[in-house]
Amino acid sequence: MSEKNVFVEKQYLGREFIPITIRLVLAMFCFAAYFFTDESEHNGNLLVLVGFAIIIISIIMGFLLHFSTRVENKSIRLAGLWTTRIVKIDLNGIVKAEKGSYSRYWFNNPVYNLHTKGTIRFYAAGNDAIHLTDRDGMVYIIGSQHANEFLRAIQDEMKKR
Repeated sequence: MSEKNVFVEKQYLGREFIPITIRLVLAMFCFAAYFFTDESEHNGNLLVLVGFAIIIISIIMGFLLHFSTRVENKSIRLAGLWTTRIVKIDLNGIVKAEKGSYSRYWFNNPVYNLHTKGTIRFYAAGNDAIHLTDRDGMVYIIGSQHANEFLRAIQDEMKKR
C-alpha cells in the first residue's frame, strides 16, 4: 500500500499574530524602561537582558513545530511535539465533515489532543477549523490555516471508500 499524502500542514507554536505582538510589546517596554533608568542603577542592565531574551525566545518559538496534519490512506494523522503520541483518525468512521470556526473567542491557547465535553481539539493558530463527527458522536475539532484545502482533501479521501 502506498503512503501518498493528500494534504500536509505544519503548524508552528510561535507564529500566531497576537502572542507575537504581546511578546514584542513586552520587549519594547523592557527597552523603554531601560532608557529611563538612571545610570547609577545596576538593575537597569537586567531590563536589556530580559528584552533580548524575549526577542530570542520569540524567534525560537517561530521554528517550534506544534503539530503536523497529514491526510493519507483514508485517515488523518496528527503528530505533535516531541513526546506526544501520534493521533490517527480513521475516515471510515467519520459521519460528517464540515468547515467552521475554531472558537468564538479571539484569544485561544494552542492545544493538542485536548478532551473536553465530548470533543477532541487540536489547535495552533488561525480562526478556521474542521469539525469531524464520528459514528459514536465524538467531535474532532482540528484548527487549520488552510481549512478549505483540508476539507477538500478529507472529502476526497472519504469518497474513495
